[in-house]
Amino acid sequence: MYDKKPVVIELNMKKIARDNLILTIILIVLLVGLNALIHQRFTGEFTLFDVFNFFVAYIVLIILHEAFHLIGFMLFGGVPYKELDYGINLKLGVAYATTKKPLTNADMKKALLLPFWTTGIVPTIIGLTLDNFMLVIVGAFLIAGAMGDFYMYKELRKYPNDATVKDDSKEPKLYVYY
Repeated sequence: MYDKKPVVIELNMKKIARDNLILTIILIVLLVGLNALIHQRFTGEFTLFDVFNFFVAYIVLIILHEAFHLIGFMLFGGVPYKELDYGINLKLGVAYATTKKPLTNADMKKALLLPFWTTGIVPTIIGLTLDNFMLVIVGAFLIAGAMGDFYMYKELRKYPNDATVKDDSKEPKLYVYY
């Protein structure tokens, strides 16, 4: 498998950070506006307790985002727990989840997008359903926070589903063998 030179997919973290910020602002405006239209409530207030709850929910959901990558590696790629790693890269300022075992491209794409649905879309839908601005805003942050996953997914779409994808354990890179 590794006798050919792989295609390297590497993220431009500065571009992703910029795009993440822009998308976060757009999503907050759109989703809070949607919530206001759905519930016909055009005012809102935030207490210090709400701000605290926001930060707690945001941190918990970031941890869950990475945990869902690990779950995706196990569920879709059959990766044993002992071949998984997670943590925080302080140099890059990002949380990460990785696998030592290569996956098929199809399995990697599923594992990349699982956290978007579970930690971004689900809280947003719950927030819209319950008329909870804080959950809607946290959902907007987590949807935009999946920006790096979407960039990798977009690049992986160029390769066959049966290609082998190796995750870099140190950097936000993927190696594609096909």
